[in-house]
Amino acid sequence: MNLLTVKDINFSEKNILVRGDLDVDDKDNLRTESVRQVVKYLLEKGAKKIKVIGHTETKYRVVDDLRVEFPRAEFDDRLRDNPGEKGNSEKFAEQLAEGWDVYVNEAFATSHRDHASIDALPKLMKKQGKEIVIGLRFGIEIEKLGQIWEKPGKRILVIGGVKVEEKQKFADKMGNRFAAVLKGGLLVGVDLRPDGLDISDEAINNYIHEISSAEVILAAGVMGKYENENSSRGTKEVLNAIAGSHAYKVAGGGDIERAIDMFGLTEKFDWISVGGGAMLEYLSTGTLVGIEAIS
Repeated sequence: MNLLTVKDINFSEKNILVRGDLDVDDKDNLRTESVRQVVKYLLEKGAKKIKVIGHTETKYRVVDDLRVEFPRAEFDDRLRDNPGEKGNSEKFAEQLAEGWDVYVNEAFATSHRDHASIDALPKLMKKQGKEIVIGLRFGIEIEKLGQIWEKPGKRILVIGGVKVEEKQKFADKMGNRFAAVLKGGLLVGVDLRPDGLDISDEAINNYIHEISSAEVILAAGVMGKYENENSSRGTKEVLNAIAGSHAYKVAGGGDIERAIDMFGLTEKFDWISVGGGAMLEYLSTGTLVGIEAIS
């Protein structure tokens, strides 16, 4: 896949429009850090003006903190207040594009959605002869996720959580590419405790055994209600087994990211994706709406 990144063009004295992963809460460090790093990079490369667009719920303060940290950059985190965003409106895209020389997509986690800022906007700016690139983190996401299919050996899928439809769809479609699919949460066919809040002891032991011989592990969800101490064992033991494995280890999704952080295992993983749904979409199709718009 031949996509231009921010490292491929000159930003000096240019006006830069960044679609950032601002759909975050105050604890979502990975997405916030991706925005922080790309803004810092653009400033260092002499950008004349920078505006980061996205959407954050009003109860969170993360964008206020970014405004303080980067007073030279503008942040608009209310995109979805305009119905043209979710409607992928070309007219709204025209409003967003006005006055900008370069479009940067640093919103991997949102790039599976056909929203105006992800799809119509870069297509329009490309027609206008503007430069269209992906961000620092976005490029690494593609590289790291691609290795799940490229690396040889026994491949294991650990999948769970409460977003049943997208997880079950991925497991059904891509399960045959894994030597084992270890399910948790609310997915079909999970071996749960009687109270339904965690996987059973037998399932924990079986999963640990499968993980021990894996060469590649994709973790896309938690095993149970890990936030509660009395139902956290399945998630904790499975994640500890993954962390202790010699396998290439990738995780993605809000709940599993928080669980990995909660159990102090972040540094044990080779990669933690900023996107859950976007990660699964990319792995199952090899592309995203946001990638197609830029390609």
